[in-house]
Amino acid sequence: MYQYGKNLGLSFQVVDDILDFTQSAEQLGKPAGSDLAKGNLTAPVLFALEKEPKLRDIIESEFCEVGSLEQAIDIVKNSGGVEKARDLAQEKADRAVENLQCLPASSFRLALEQMVKYNLERIQ
Repeated sequence: MYQYGKNLGLSFQVVDDILDFTQSAEQLGKPAGSDLAKGNLTAPVLFALEKEPKLRDIIESEFCEVGSLEQAIDIVKNSGGVEKARDLAQEKADRAVENLQCLPASSFRLALEQMVKYNLERIQ
């Protein structure tokens, strides 16, 4: 059960990271890109940094130029960072479901599997 919780938790966090780039401020309840604006290097940002070295310069400048945060968000979206993060969230979700296979089939196991499914539905 520990591994299930760990993998579901990691998947949940990566999904949350993705939503920061794919949802509006109204949907999020906070400004889109707010994690990046705070300097938090989330999964989509880390994946984007692998392909777009200039993103590092923008982040290190602490978005001091007008429009630099929006530019950074666009780089993350267009570099494949969000897609690679989706793949990671799916991988961790799949592992969480695999971790449940040691449990007998029951309504409890089904509920745990549905939590994993619900988490991924947030980014569909």
